[in-house]
Amino acid sequence: MNASRWHLHPTLAEDTHPVVQFGLSELRLMDDAHHPWLILVPRVDGARELTDLRPSERATLTREIDVASRALLALFKPDKLNVAALGNVVEQLHVHVIARFHGDIAWPRPVWGTASARPYTPEALVARINALRDALDA
Repeated sequence: MNASRWHLHPTLAEDTHPVVQFGLSELRLMDDAHHPWLILVPRVDGARELTDLRPSERATLTREIDVASRALLALFKPDKLNVAALGNVVEQLHVHVIARFHGDIAWPRPVWGTASARPYTPEALVARINALRDALDA
């Protein structure tokens, strides 16, 4: 696997917005205002499964998931965090970190398929990304 040949899957590019680049992963915001929902995409060419990462890369990804999770916890105070690497639709390795609330539109079911995504307005998108960046820097 070669990071220099890595590219973001077109579906992830279309459905998310860049927040920051970590050492291994791109951190992106899912364009669904129903949920504070982050996606980490390791910049490793051809990675589809966690097992496609070297042990050091898996450790780095775990640390990056922790940073993203703590930012969501600090910023939104959710009732639960959902962390998952499914890849049933997009095979490129990516990890979802989703802040969940007892009263959210999908609770207690998974967020997938419950309701159509509600894209952020341009103003709300800028505000959400700036708040996330501030929480990541804290």
